[in-house]
Amino acid sequence: MSTEKTIERHTIAVLVDNEAGVLARVVGLFSGRGYNIESLTVAEVDNAGHTSRITIVTSGTPMVIEQIKAQLDRLVPVHKVVDLTVEAPGIEREMALVKVAGTGERRVEALRLSDAFRARVIDTTHTSFIFEVTGAPDKIDAFVGLMRPLGLVDVSRTGVVAIARGPEAM
Repeated sequence: MSTEKTIERHTIAVLVDNEAGVLARVVGLFSGRGYNIESLTVAEVDNAGHTSRITIVTSGTPMVIEQIKAQLDRLVPVHKVVDLTVEAPGIEREMALVKVAGTGERRVEALRLSDAFRARVIDTTHTSFIFEVTGAPDKIDAFVGLMRPLGLVDVSRTGVVAIARGPEAM
């Protein structure tokens, strides 16, 4: 009984027709039922086949996650739904641009930490940096958290992209 109350984070990949209104229908399914979307990315994956891949990160009880997958699978423009958290464990990555303002020791510390996280400096002024950092969402969270006391000004994140490991296609 306690497992039904446990909130789990899942990454769900959805292969859909690349046509107007499909994203609105998928998002409408979530908003209409009160489900939260933590991250959403969309891109065309097959120009000739006119298909796009929507990657959604959401949270819920195991029962809610199963409902989400079943309801997504019933939408007409949906070809396939894969829970990359359970069915086909995969690799997740995200990219963020992180702006940090500071001088002196704070500036030196921000550069030192960026090196440890393999973040690239993509813009610099006398008083600020913009870093590009790529990795698992937890890595991005950690980098942003460490930049906060050093003068974090702004953050822009792409959202999670994910792909299943192994030789099979979605």
